[in-house]
Amino acid sequence: MTDTPDGEDATKGPVVKLRVLETTDVHGHLCAFNFHTDQPVKTHGLTRLAPLIAQAREEAPNSLLFDNGDYLQGTPLSDLTPHAPNEWNDINPVIKAMNVLGYDAAGLGNHEFNFGLPWLQQAISQAMFPVSCANVFVQPSSDTGDCTTLLDPFLVLPRQVQDISGKSHSINIGVFSVVPPQVASWDQFHLAQLVWLRGIEETARDVVPKIRQAGADIVVALAHTGIEDTPSDPDCENAGRHLAQVPGIDVLLVGHSHQLFPDERFRQFPGADVDAGTLHGTPTVMAGFRGSHLGVVDLELVQKADTWTVLSARSHLRAVQPDVPEDPSLKRQLKAAHKATVELTRQPLGHSDVPLHSYLALVGQSASVQIVTQAQRLAVMSLMQCTLAADVPVLSASAPFKAGGRGGAQHYSDVPSGPLFLRHAADLYPFPNVPCVLQLSGAQVLEWLERAATVFNTLQPGASQLALIDANVPSHAFDMIEGLSYRIDLSQPPLFDPKGQPNPAAKGGRIRGLTHNGKPVEATDPFILVTNNYRAFGGGPYEAVQQDQILFAGKITIVDVLAEHMKTATPFQEHPAPIWQFEPMPNTHAIFDTGPGLRKYDHDIAALNLTDLGDTDDGFARYSIPLG
Repeated sequence: MTDTPDGEDATKGPVVKLRVLETTDVHGHLCAFNFHTDQPVKTHGLTRLAPLIAQAREEAPNSLLFDNGDYLQGTPLSDLTPHAPNEWNDINPVIKAMNVLGYDAAGLGNHEFNFGLPWLQQAISQAMFPVSCANVFVQPSSDTGDCTTLLDPFLVLPRQVQDISGKSHSINIGVFSVVPPQVASWDQFHLAQLVWLRGIEETARDVVPKIRQAGADIVVALAHTGIEDTPSDPDCENAGRHLAQVPGIDVLLVGHSHQLFPDERFRQFPGADVDAGTLHGTPTVMAGFRGSHLGVVDLELVQKADTWTVLSARSHLRAVQPDVPEDPSLKRQLKAAHKATVELTRQPLGHSDVPLHSYLALVGQSASVQIVTQAQRLAVMSLMQCTLAADVPVLSASAPFKAGGRGGAQHYSDVPSGPLFLRHAADLYPFPNVPCVLQLSGAQVLEWLERAATVFNTLQPGASQLALIDANVPSHAFDMIEGLSYRIDLSQPPLFDPKGQPNPAAKGGRIRGLTHNGKPVEATDPFILVTNNYRAFGGGPYEAVQQDQILFAGKITIVDVLAEHMKTATPFQEHPAPIWQFEPMPNTHAIFDTGPGLRKYDHDIAALNLTDLGDTDDGFARYSIPLG
């Protein structure tokens, strides 16, 4: 483009450079501090991202800052401090930080619903910026079926901008937000009979014309959804690819999947141009999670006949730099909340004679998960002792929530042997779930385990260089069930795909030798299973149970149950026996990537006969694990 002296391009219209900034999936990481390890961090957190925001604004006076959701949940500062009974009477710390940074608007993420609607509405009422969501509806408001959205379905933000010659212009920025429709299932415990959700793409196709009719010159989508090469569907969780093809969207800000875009990993993705930062021609950005990156979309707009048109666009990411200090002003504003959280998480609980780490949770050694299953089972048995049938076994299910994956090589629980503190309970169970008690048959328990086994790749007998873990399945989908003994046969394909749909290539399943107290489990055997509300209502590759199968749903969070368990006993005085193991595959070795922190645990490495192969480019410790 060639600029003329009066600030107009060859099309003879005013030219405005507009910058759109994105944060997403901050998950309560405000100060650069890990409350679980009680140590500062250098790679993420809003106080470390704030200097990048300030620099990006200084470079481009016409700029807007948006958050794409999942900001209100994720650390003890967000999950413990601003909640009863911890006597925090000030503004929600996350909202306070966002107010200080001067966000122009925010959307909702799925985790905003984790604490229920009243709490969510109270939190966002404290925001000095508008919050929108277009596809979450309250129940029909009349017999005719009319309904309204929980929040404003879209926003039109009037802004004054300067063109490249310094002249001022008015421009209206249209903004809308969408969340995965699975929210209704994932948080059914809080949302049942209160809200319903519409598909992401169909919502966008309906609302974008309305935003234009309301006077928006450009439209920004705050889409709490990832980018996957999946078919268009009303239930599509990661619909970024489809949104990019909706007419009328000028800027697409995505998230939810904790990935980066533009990024080399999307180089071969259909419709992606990672050099320009576009998806199907739409400027798109996804800024990681925990405040690790700032998303930047630079637009060049031209005005002709009172209409603003995008001349050019480019998206890129800016990563937090370890040598850049935290923003002192924001850190000072958060000092009281940070101090309160540190004091809270340092509360002493009990003692463990063995370390509780998740480095080997996906290969059968998992005291970090078994302490959770133990706590759940004992709490329910104590609470429901008068109503539980004496002859029905009580089982308990949980998963490793921090076991690498997209969280990176440091994303593991690592609680050393010795004193236990509240921060350790929050580390081992980092979600605000509550216990659910289910009545299941042996056949349903078997299917539960088959769905869990989806996390593993299929291995050929005799292989030695195949990856053990399917990178498309997060570790928190891998439930293990205390009270049973079983083996997992990796020579067989999984019965279900990562979305929980039947796998047409599967044959007889992967679970072998399923027993309870040494007795084979029969299809009709009755069981009581303690799990969490997310799983009971269909979270992950699992089916929601029928309502009549739910015997009890608690109100106390599982992290509180775990903390109480840590107070009342020394949970482990020796390494617990594994719940499960792999079906032997002679002369077969798999590649297993885990956190480098495992290297200090010689006992655990020896127990599995692991061979250290060094570090990966991403910083994981790579091991060869024998399956024979």
